[in-house]
Amino acid sequence: MSTSAPPSNRFERRRAATRQALVRAARQILAESGDAGVSIQAIAERADVGFGSFYNHFESKTELFDAAVTDALDEYGEAVDQLLHGIDDPAELVATGLRLSIKMAESHPEIMEILRHRGLGQLHSDRGLAPRALRDLERGAASGRFALPDVAVALSALGGSLMALLELRFARPDIDGDKAAENMAEMALRMLGVPFDEAGKVARRPLPDLD
Repeated sequence: MSTSAPPSNRFERRRAATRQALVRAARQILAESGDAGVSIQAIAERADVGFGSFYNHFESKTELFDAAVTDALDEYGEAVDQLLHGIDDPAELVATGLRLSIKMAESHPEIMEILRHRGLGQLHSDRGLAPRALRDLERGAASGRFALPDVAVALSALGGSLMALLELRFARPDIDGDKAAENMAEMALRMLGVPFDEAGKVARRPLPDLD
C-alpha cells in the first residue's frame, strides 16, 4: 500500500512553501534597505515563484511586508526567550534582553536590520520582544523591583533606547558593541529604579551563549 501523502496534503505543503518563500524574500528586502516600494514582480523573482502566486497568498505588498515583519519578530522573540530561560530577576531579564539584542546584530543580522528599519512601529506590538519586556516590567513593578509610574511609558523608553543603540551599532561598526550595550543596560536599570551600584553589576553579568 502506498504511504505517500494525499494530493491535497502535497498541495498544502507546496502552498505553504510558496508563501514562506515570499515572506523570506520580503524579509531579505526589508533587511537590505527597508524599502517596501519594490515591485511585486521583483519580490516574486527573488522568491523564485510565479507572479500570479503572489495574489494566491497576499492581497497587497503591505500585507506581505507586515507578515515578514511579524515572522521576524516571532523568530526574534523565541530566540531571546530561549536564551533568557532560567532567569527570574526582572532586572536581569531586562538588562540581558537589551544586551543580547545588540549581540544579535552579528548573530542574527537579518532580524536586527528589520527591527532597525521597522522597530519603532513595533514598540507596542504583541509580537517579538515587546510583550516579553512588558511582562518583565509589570512583574518588576508588582514586586517592587522597579519604581514605575507608568509601565507603558517605561516600555517606550526601553524600546526607543534599543532602537537608538541598534542604529549606532550598525552605523558605527568600529564601536565596542558589548560595552555600549552594558552601559545602556545599566542606564536602563537606573531609570527603572534599580540602585546605581546594583544596576552596574546586573548589567554586566555573564550572558547566555548565543551559539
